[in-house]
Amino acid sequence: MNTRQFNLKSIRPEVPSTTINDTMTSDERFQNLVLRPIVKLQSDLLIAVFKNYVVKHKSVFYDLSTEKRIIYIENAIQKDMKFRNSLKGMIIGQFTVEEYQLYIQNSSALNKRMMRIVKERLLSNIQLLENPELLAAV
Repeated sequence: MNTRQFNLKSIRPEVPSTTINDTMTSDERFQNLVLRPIVKLQSDLLIAVFKNYVVKHKSVFYDLSTEKRIIYIENAIQKDMKFRNSLKGMIIGQFTVEEYQLYIQNSSALNKRMMRIVKERLLSNIQLLENPELLAAV
């Protein structure tokens, strides 16, 4: 195993809630063995990038209700192609060459899975997406 491949795999956190079994599709296996650990590893960066996205879009996110914030996050990930591609790059950049070879065989389906996991990660950390100016006043 080359150094890059070893280093990438060694820093990935374990995701104890994921299961691996023989009946899984190759996409499910890739999702659980590669995508979930990488998204967990990149979690802080993904949150920081989304906060920057909000600021670049005039911080309207901070004025929204929780329901509308959820919709805002979904729309940002699904409809803003520049932002979506940036997120994909943060995940794909953590692939080994072997994982990348598997990824390109079915990238469309794996991109959907990847973006769903990123969206779930942002939504599960929505409390961290408060207005920094508001928090500084406390």
